[in-house]
Amino acid sequence: MVPKADFQSYYGRPIVRPPVWTHDIAIYLFTGGLAAGSALLAAGGQATGDPVLRVAGRTTALGALGASTFFLIKDLGRPDRFHHMLRVAKPTSPMSMGTWLLSLFGGAAGVAAVAEVAPFLPAHGVLGLARKVLPPVGAAAGYGAAVLAPGLATYTAVLFADTAVPSWNAVYPDLPFMFAGSALASGAAVGLIAAPGRPARRMALAGAAVELVAGHRVEHGYGLLSEPYTTGRPGKLLKAARLLTVAGAVGAVVGRRSRVVSALAGVSLLAGSVLTRFGVFEGGVESAKDPRYTVVPQREGLNKAGGKKVSGS
Repeated sequence: MVPKADFQSYYGRPIVRPPVWTHDIAIYLFTGGLAAGSALLAAGGQATGDPVLRVAGRTTALGALGASTFFLIKDLGRPDRFHHMLRVAKPTSPMSMGTWLLSLFGGAAGVAAVAEVAPFLPAHGVLGLARKVLPPVGAAAGYGAAVLAPGLATYTAVLFADTAVPSWNAVYPDLPFMFAGSALASGAAVGLIAAPGRPARRMALAGAAVELVAGHRVEHGYGLLSEPYTTGRPGKLLKAARLLTVAGAVGAVVGRRSRVVSALAGVSLLAGSVLTRFGVFEGGVESAKDPRYTVVPQREGLNKAGGKKVSGS
């Protein structure tokens, strides 16, 4: 009998070079999503007149953005590389657009967060003028950050899908929605911890629903190229993320009268968001290491294009 095919490449090297990114990028994915979700939470608190949600969202957005910048620069190796990416704006480059999004969002989120110190400033003199000017400027900046938040939450998914990594490239229709839902859920988690109320609960349910539906598509809707997301370490991470996200959504509903349950639901959503990013990151890396995920889909595509019967596993 013919032995089972063993997909190998020349000299035993992967056909597609695995990403050189470290887990710093996986953390960057999470903190960027948290910053975006928190900015939306802050804008919601601002629109509904909830100062606790507004302050919690603005401060978390600024802190998460600072962490994102740190991990991105750490991965780049030198701070000046981040600066150099701002010398041009290339609409066809997810990295270029992402750098500009991160910078513009950072400016808006920073101004919005600084505006929260206005009540503590003296009422007279130059600082008194700042006390009057900062709140409306901060309100405009807060809404500006919320407008940029969806782009910040999803551009990293576009960046991943634009690579040659098989299992990242294949899931491009659903990965942005998965990241957007995860970002929304993590922002809602901040609200559940700081000021549990109806807006945070609704945001948590919406984010969890989008993340779970899109995540199911990523894990099961792309045939062989979905396999890395369901097996090995990536599969365990994404399964744990799914369980934590469901637990957080349920806790957001049943814990409406309990601060402790709401806070635990928020922690569960945050943990689920972290594991989602690590699972997607590691799933793509694993698909690049195995030649099967490059050879089989290409062979099937060629067979279909040529009108031939599709063969192979």
